[in-house]
Amino acid sequence: MSAAVLCIGTELTRGEIVNTNASWLSEELTDRGIEVGAIETIADDRPLIVETLHRLSAKHLVIVCTGGLGPTTDDITSECVAEALGVPLVRDEASLAAIRTRMEKFGRVMAESNKKQADFPTGARVLQNRKGTAPGFQVALGHAQAFFMPGVPREMKSMFGEQVAPALEPFVKGQMFQVRLKTFGMTESAVNDRLDGIEAEHAVTLAYRAHFPEIEVKVLARGDNCADRARTAADAVITRLGPDVVYGEGDVTFAQQLGKLLVERKLTLAVAESCTGGTVGRLLTERGGASEFFVGGVICYANRVKEGLLGVPAPLLAEHGAVSAPVARSMAQGALAELGSDLALALTGVAGPGGGTSDKPVGLVHFAVASLAGISDRQMVFPGSRTQVRDLAAFAGLSLVRKVLLHGHDA
Repeated sequence: MSAAVLCIGTELTRGEIVNTNASWLSEELTDRGIEVGAIETIADDRPLIVETLHRLSAKHLVIVCTGGLGPTTDDITSECVAEALGVPLVRDEASLAAIRTRMEKFGRVMAESNKKQADFPTGARVLQNRKGTAPGFQVALGHAQAFFMPGVPREMKSMFGEQVAPALEPFVKGQMFQVRLKTFGMTESAVNDRLDGIEAEHAVTLAYRAHFPEIEVKVLARGDNCADRARTAADAVITRLGPDVVYGEGDVTFAQQLGKLLVERKLTLAVAESCTGGTVGRLLTERGGASEFFVGGVICYANRVKEGLLGVPAPLLAEHGAVSAPVARSMAQGALAELGSDLALALTGVAGPGGGTSDKPVGLVHFAVASLAGISDRQMVFPGSRTQVRDLAAFAGLSLVRKVLLHGHDA
């Protein structure tokens, strides 16, 4: 089954906002066994929208569209779909009531312009929006099934998962299967070279997606026994790269998988951050459930904070400087004691763009992990901008925590 992803919005074509919907939908469709043959982004232009709908519906069996379902005059997607179908718009009273109720819930009065969000092409199947005011809808357009969803990512993702994806299931079983492996610790070229020959051996296609600072390896199989072949090939990839590099599958984050490992072992983690300025804490808490394994952290940028809150000795700072292995180790031990966790991660370095010296260049980061069983430390010089250095340091620090959990301090 071939699909097209269509994103409508002048704000997209002007570059005013980043179009994350297209990539997200393409991955979701691919994961469900639907081959994405086209991704298009067009402006809020009536003739262009109608022409694009006719063209895509002639070439594809599925169209997944976002944008243009709001209350303003430039939100014309529903009108254009009705024109392409040659049918009038009709108002859905249930949707109108749902919009009114949602706005009242947040202490707002429904404006006259909001009523147009309850207008759909005759015969459309309405898709409820639990996250916002704009319902979506499904129609048969030519020989294609076309789904229209809001452009707001959180609303679109909820609607797709709950209502669009189930509607596609009867059409796609057994055609294609993909396994997405998440990795950290090797470059894209190194991963590619390590996996040489797997495609031919298992009759699969490998694709790579660099999402700084991670690399995602996509293992795609088509045709007979595609699920089994993709799984076998994915296991071969894991064997080649090793469990220290491949940390998870699908829509998971590095910090989330680390948290799962901590929970399984009934352990908690604390952090002491200097150069990363809270980046590690943000990564650990960006998804729900962090309270099960994350105690908290100290952003100890100034030396007096390292001394006062973590107990780093002033003579140690004077002798070695804040960016040093002894200070990183002391910070980790201080966080372990003061925050009462089972493990503690500390990071201190030179994030740049200035502040570097010949012996402590920009990008140098020392990090340490302490537990009651011992302490491990590492140092690395990371390339890139200030943000890239901080992100790489945060991931490397969490990677050291993971290695300590898997192999102990002596590994």
